[in-house]
Amino acid sequence: MARMHARRKGKSGSTRMFTRTEHPVWSALKPREVESRILELTKQGYSTSQIGMILRDQYAVPNIKLATGKKISRILRENRMQPEVPEDMKNLISTALKLRTHIDSNHNDYANKRNLQLTESKIRRLAKYYKGTQRLPETWKYSPKLAKLLFE
Repeated sequence: MARMHARRKGKSGSTRMFTRTEHPVWSALKPREVESRILELTKQGYSTSQIGMILRDQYAVPNIKLATGKKISRILRENRMQPEVPEDMKNLISTALKLRTHIDSNHNDYANKRNLQLTESKIRRLAKYYKGTQRLPETWKYSPKLAKLLFE
């Protein structure tokens, strides 16, 4: 199947070489300790992807889902510490804001104008998905002015 914004085909992504079915014995933390570390790191302001990397690199937990039986976002949701805007949406909005500031100073950069259109359409599609899954309220709407106020 072809890509959405490019007319070429491609592989969707890489696969893991070796998949474990259970939490390794050599891992330093038990499941409850992993959950408590996740909550501590969230209080310190880390995002879910940063939490996963910290647990992997510093605490020798290779896979949080194998260790706890839940993903990081589910653990945060159960403890009512879930961020208002999902992390992937936040990253796309910050990319769009960077593109807007670049276009303000470079009016004739048509390639980045197109990239801004593509990024904002991704934001709108993702918002539609999150509204359907009740991760965002139905009244939530993307606008560059509000995004600039919220994320800067």
